[in-house]
Amino acid sequence: MTVNRNRLASVSRVGLLCLLAGSFPWVAVPTVAETTEALPLEQSEKLPSSEDSITAENTTPSTQSSAELNTGYSLSLPEELSSTDITHEGSLLEGSIAFPSSTTRGENAVRSVGNESSELPITESRILAQRVESSSPESSSMGRVTSVSELLEITANESSSMGQVTSVSQLSDVQPGDWAYEALRNLVERYGCIAGYPDGTFRGNRAMTRYEFAAGLNACLQQIERLITSDGNDFVNQEEFSTLQRLVEEFEAELTTLGTRVDNLEGRVATLEDNQFSTTTKLSGEAIISVVGATSGDPDDGEDANITLVNRLRLNLNTSFTGKDLLITGLQANNFGGGVTGEGSVQGTLFPGASSFLSEGMTKLSFEPQFPRFNPQDLSSRDSNDIELYKLLYIFPSGIRNLTLFAGTAAEVSDAFPAIIPFSSEGQGAISRFATLNPVVRVSGGTTQNGLASAAGFIWNISDTFDLRALYGSVNAAFPNQGDNNLLGAGLFSGSSVAAAQLTIKPTNSIDIGLNYAHSYHDLNILGIGTSRFSSSPLNIPGRTINADGSINLDGALNTPVNVNSVGATLAWRFTPKIALTGYGSYFFVDSAAGPDASSELSSWMVGLYFQDLLKEGNTAGLLFGQPLYRVSAGGAARLTEPDVDRATPYHLEAFYRFKVSDNISITPGAFVLFNPEGDANNDTTVVGVLRTTFTF
Repeated sequence: MTVNRNRLASVSRVGLLCLLAGSFPWVAVPTVAETTEALPLEQSEKLPSSEDSITAENTTPSTQSSAELNTGYSLSLPEELSSTDITHEGSLLEGSIAFPSSTTRGENAVRSVGNESSELPITESRILAQRVESSSPESSSMGRVTSVSELLEITANESSSMGQVTSVSQLSDVQPGDWAYEALRNLVERYGCIAGYPDGTFRGNRAMTRYEFAAGLNACLQQIERLITSDGNDFVNQEEFSTLQRLVEEFEAELTTLGTRVDNLEGRVATLEDNQFSTTTKLSGEAIISVVGATSGDPDDGEDANITLVNRLRLNLNTSFTGKDLLITGLQANNFGGGVTGEGSVQGTLFPGASSFLSEGMTKLSFEPQFPRFNPQDLSSRDSNDIELYKLLYIFPSGIRNLTLFAGTAAEVSDAFPAIIPFSSEGQGAISRFATLNPVVRVSGGTTQNGLASAAGFIWNISDTFDLRALYGSVNAAFPNQGDNNLLGAGLFSGSSVAAAQLTIKPTNSIDIGLNYAHSYHDLNILGIGTSRFSSSPLNIPGRTINADGSINLDGALNTPVNVNSVGATLAWRFTPKIALTGYGSYFFVDSAAGPDASSELSSWMVGLYFQDLLKEGNTAGLLFGQPLYRVSAGGAARLTEPDVDRATPYHLEAFYRFKVSDNISITPGAFVLFNPEGDANNDTTVVGVLRTTFTF
């Protein structure tokens, strides 16, 4: 008897894990709960929508997280942070607070976060992931993306839905008809050794195969072995033991096969556990390598830029401690040029002098940092491919239904606000800085791509139609007092700061509208938008901010603080499943806060078409036209036009086509043309061409 029992134990060294090894129909196997990224780069075939973007261009860790990094991830959040669905790159946070995208805009982390109940459902990823995004055109696709919290809820429900079967007759897809049926029935009813679903099926709706039957038999053998060990050798009577022997002999080959499968599966699981990065943190990344060329510009002082090869690498650590929160830590390196006067950049080469001050200008690329080689907080320098912290943001439930909070010391306005624009992804969308976001979102250095601001705010998902987000940010929070190089001020509530809000409206499934307002104060004469020379000198006060030769008067600019009130609106209308009409309008009211009474008004607008699955499934394209930031009026001591400038309205025309090479690689050729660049008809029409390759992992 002992020998026989040992034989049974040996043959039955197969656990219910055999279900996962493929013996039962997959639909019959409960899903293992897992936290995944709310905004994968390629989520659906539909166009992006604010519902998606209200997810970071980045996402919760998996035990993937894109937008993305609303990546460039735009980072995206788990759904627990929002009731709205997320889609890239990346808003707050690619990475689309996404914080999970257009991702972001890839880089916008909070594209979504919002709905919260007492249990706080969270959504992505621009972070606040912007799709985290988050996060990219695909990652912020029109279709509804299953969020992390939904995945967790589904898997939890499926896991808990398994109930103990007390009679084999409860298993409706196990048919009587031979001796094995009766044998199995007796074993199940005596030992309760097979688990099934509440509806009494294995979800296969067919007779059991020999492997499926063997799996059930194995479960009974293991149960009997445990009972023998705990209750003694006489627990199984002779008749039952004979039945077990016969069943084992009949299905010995199948039991052996299942044992081999389980051994292999357990080995793979052990390997995964040994190499797991973290149980709470997911690592994701985006690498951009691009060829850039530009011609024409200032005919007197500028020159054509040489062909350059530039890169930007981002690594995002998305950590969730409770499943309802998200800590986003982002590191980046890039080799773009651009100092305080613009030297070393394409803009500084084509338009040297005042038109490239603070490395601002109309030739800026979507994935090009606003201040590549210097930190405007203290004027410290950055070297090529220095590693820097560009994102440190925490999104968490408030305890109040539908209200999510976020705070961080390295954040951007775009992390929290949905991008709306379908090609807002820095790594997957349009190639110019002008095209990807409404300038009101960028005001006060809101989207420097360096994470200059310390910020805190909220995401309130009012309903399926309305989503309200607001934040306060300061670039001076780390400085207790203002030193000689702290041009922007010091302290969290002193010096340069911005208070911004966005109301996102979704009147229909095909229309998304974003309404923006921002009030900001700057310790010097700047807007901090990064798309035009007018951003680095909004008030043209002769003899104070501008010299007689048209150059920047540094002393006057540093002593002319400004108050800025900005309003804007953004629209995306998906009038067909694969084509969207999008655009934005913005207006800025700038007033001097000290010195002579002066004021100026500036505007910018854009309209474009976005095409998904153009020529081939997965490929996208964009065509857009608009007016970069331009001074339209001036009052008091301010003047409309600088010396030696032939005032003319600037225009921007751009086209790009993104080839999807694989799920992780895309190539985007594109170009844009600037007419009357920097608002000066004396400048030659300028062309900038880009061949961008993006790797996501």
